[in-house]
Amino acid sequence: MGPEWVSIIALVALFVIGTLLPINMGALAYVAAWLVGVYSLGLSEKEILAGVSGDLVLTLIGVTYLFAIAKNNGTVDLIVRSAVKAVGGRVALIPWVMFFVTALLTAIGAASPAACAIIGPIALGFAARYKINPLLMGMFVVHGAQGGGFSPISIYGTITNSVMKDNGLPSSEMTVFLASLAVNLLMAVILFVVLGGRRLMSLRADDIDGELADEELTEELHHGGVGVMTRGTGTVTATRTQALGVKRDQVLTLVAFTLVAVVALAFDKNIGFVSITAAVILAILSPIQHKDAVKQVAWPTVLLVAGVSTYAAVLTEAKAPEFVGNWAAGLGAVVIGALVLCYVGGVVSAFASSTALLPVIIPIAVPLISSGGIGAATFVAALAISSTIVDVSPFSTNGALMLANRPDTITEPVYYKQILTYSVIVVLAGPLLVWAALILPGW
Repeated sequence: MGPEWVSIIALVALFVIGTLLPINMGALAYVAAWLVGVYSLGLSEKEILAGVSGDLVLTLIGVTYLFAIAKNNGTVDLIVRSAVKAVGGRVALIPWVMFFVTALLTAIGAASPAACAIIGPIALGFAARYKINPLLMGMFVVHGAQGGGFSPISIYGTITNSVMKDNGLPSSEMTVFLASLAVNLLMAVILFVVLGGRRLMSLRADDIDGELADEELTEELHHGGVGVMTRGTGTVTATRTQALGVKRDQVLTLVAFTLVAVVALAFDKNIGFVSITAAVILAILSPIQHKDAVKQVAWPTVLLVAGVSTYAAVLTEAKAPEFVGNWAAGLGAVVIGALVLCYVGGVVSAFASSTALLPVIIPIAVPLISSGGIGAATFVAALAISSTIVDVSPFSTNGALMLANRPDTITEPVYYKQILTYSVIVVLAGPLLVWAALILPGW
């Protein structure tokens, strides 16, 4: 049995075991990477460990550490209240604001994980405060990032268009971009309807803030604290010293957020390094208040993503994606081969980097395009979308960021299962629907 088959079987096994048993799939992936890498591919242990995505791990640690500090000093609540005022207190509009803001960031050149890292924790803070389904809010952020991700000046768009050019394919930048935006927008509409969006239309932020204010006032009085609360605003006036302290920390944290966004997006610096630097500076300025913030880093998620990304590198080393892709290209019916390639892109990308996959899978499609019958622009658009809508997976960067920043209203195992279930649905149905919408009509 060739290494490509061994790696594929091991992938199925770790997915099944991790789903049926309460074992972190990252730990299982490390075991699979070691066994397959050493005994099937003949890799050294150093070569196996070289596959771990240090960039992704650092991003998860840095972003969750920074937002743990922001949550502790009340900055996240401040951002939430300010943004709600911007939409006139209409709770139903909040997810859509998050969707389009994230789409705008990726469309103007932000890396998809960077945009999700910046907007995701804020969006999930909204979900916690205003009783919005966390799955709805988290997936809105990811679909927004993917929706804007193929603009001509975006990272995905630049990669896709350059790969098409290098392989002699006629490119159509706007076809890929608009198709991706339309598909992800449709996914958002479906999520909004299915996950309680219609219920949100009757909710007003002021009413919810008033209820929360009463609850906080009751708790304050119960503990014998000194505080006066104004109903409907959710603000507590404590002693002058406390108020000034909180205000100072919040201002510094907002400045840190702004600098993180500017340095990471405008100067193209690693979002993980920038975030953890900002977090450390804030911790130095208020060491007592933030001494336990590092404990709030999503360590189980870090293990999950580190292990899976390591195995994804082993999978690539075994040439499993190329193996399946070449098999698809060799099928008699071009249109069926196109469907298989869409699924290859979707399944592999759910566990690996979409950015790394695009330059690999598009060239594999060249024989199918050359044989005639399928337009290059629509086929590449279908491949690109199938390979990126699955980034909702908890094993991908974007999905993992949503899991790592889950609101306190839901436990990690429950949220993980929700994201996993949704991602399985997307992996199973997404490539088929994209294929039917973009490839079949022109066949």
